[in-house]
Amino acid sequence: MKDYTISLTDSENKALEYAAFDSSEWIDNAVKNRCRIAMEEIISLNTKHCNENSIAIAVGVDAQISQAFDLGVVKKASEIAEDIAEK
Repeated sequence: MKDYTISLTDSENKALEYAAFDSSEWIDNAVKNRCRIAMEEIISLNTKHCNENSIAIAVGVDAQISQAFDLGVVKKASEIAEDIAEK
């Protein structure tokens, strides 16, 4: 489990309170939904790669996401940015 802390200016906080009934719940939902989307993309890419290369697909969501990173099917966004900067 990883915990994150964000800081908002007073104006940003007021704006979020205007837009959302519960700021903390909205932030939590936004982050978790983005994670869900990324997880679905990673699993899809990993499944495609494994099927194309006759590799046994790991069992379970966590295992499949780890497998995708271990096999180099996906990289962290920061690693992709470094690769681009090096070119």
